[in-house]
Amino acid sequence: MSGRVFHAPFIMDHEGFKLKAVVERKNKQIQLQHPEVISYSSIKDLLADEEIELVVVNTPNDTHVEFATMALLAGKHVLIEKPFAPTAKEAKSLFDLGRKVNRMVLPYHNRRFDSDFQSLHQVIQSGRVGKPIELHMRFDRFKSEIGVKKFKETKRAASGILYDLGSHLLDQVISIFGKPKSVTKILTKNRPRTRVDDYACLVLNYPQGLSVFITVSLLVALPQKSFVLHGLSGSFVKDRSDPQEEQLLGGGTPLDIDYGKEIQGREGILSEVQQDGRVLNELVVAPQGDYMQLFNAVFETIRLGKPYFVSEEQILWQLEILEPSR
Repeated sequence: MSGRVFHAPFIMDHEGFKLKAVVERKNKQIQLQHPEVISYSSIKDLLADEEIELVVVNTPNDTHVEFATMALLAGKHVLIEKPFAPTAKEAKSLFDLGRKVNRMVLPYHNRRFDSDFQSLHQVIQSGRVGKPIELHMRFDRFKSEIGVKKFKETKRAASGILYDLGSHLLDQVISIFGKPKSVTKILTKNRPRTRVDDYACLVLNYPQGLSVFITVSLLVALPQKSFVLHGLSGSFVKDRSDPQEEQLLGGGTPLDIDYGKEIQGREGILSEVQQDGRVLNELVVAPQGDYMQLFNAVFETIRLGKPYFVSEEQILWQLEILEPSR
């Protein structure tokens, strides 16, 4: 699903890329939709293709480091899906190897380009809520049954809800506020027969009094507000409303006229306290979501040498928080 929904449509529609090949070890599907794309049966066969310059690693979480290492040693740049690696140490080894072989090692964090997160970011930057004091960010789903994807439900490196969904929210927080000064982490297992965490909460403490609460769960029947921000002079509340994943799953493309546009009625609410004590509420329309910006950044980093929007330092901070405590 990751390749079909989050990567292929953008590579196909971006003039700077050509989708040359994929690895499909069992079910051969790519050529049903894109007959010009080669379907290799093994990663080694794909890496032997000298025309390929960039490899997207979007395999099960615990294989990211192994396959990215293989690609780098084969002389390819790599774009690595979240979570980038199980540990900060392994991530550092990939960045070091990239420098050694003179190839780019790029983390894939598309959720920075969600319309709802962009809306939150703009409100914070505007200063209209004043100094941020408290921020709640949630990713709620309801999946009480054990899923069919074994790599997500088996106890192995980088498994569980915190790595799966928490990595999105943690990256978003770090992109705005940087490294927290302290972290409290809660992980629980609640579904019958589950072997991995299906609920997680992070409490991040920042200087100047900001507290950030990240919650991810597979057992929320009534999803709560995804972004709740309180500051010295106001608040901002926002549902998860970015339409891109749903549009792509439905067969849409990044070139569609309504791609990434928030549905009317899903606007955030900005509440500002006036000098006379009155509270004025305003609907805030989110900017258009656009995952193509990530692929623009990949192209510009590889071809033009521009700095990538996710830094090595940010990835190491993220994984230091996500990885199990020693």
